Amino acid sequence: MNHHISEYYDKNTIYVIGNAKTNSDNAITQKFNSFFIGFVINGDTSEIIDLSCSATIRTTEHFIASLFIGKKFGKFDKDIEEEVKRRYLGSSQKAIIVAYKDAVKKYSELKQK
Repeated sequence: MNHHISEYYDKNTIYVIGNAKTNSDNAITQKFNSFFIGFVINGDTSEIIDLSCSATIRTTEHFIASLFIGKKFGKFDKDIEEEVKRRYLGSSQKAIIVAYKDAVKKYSELKQK
């Protein structure tokens, strides 16, 4: 099936990627060299509507998405950090938080322009 991109995301959406380093023994590092999360954000409400990440297992990506989708993206949210620490017990836990912080910083810089 051939889709046009406009069918997926409205013109008011913003895409931002957060990057982080992972442990050298992490499978993600072996495959991608770093960990990254791409967030799709509603530019009007700052709500996270979609994301993908450099996870090596599909379930990991789905679980990480469940931690973020529906949350606000205007500023770093300590509650999200705490939820990641409590619920995500993989070796990329710190990298998820760092990638999230990096993306929020980039988004905040864009919004200030």
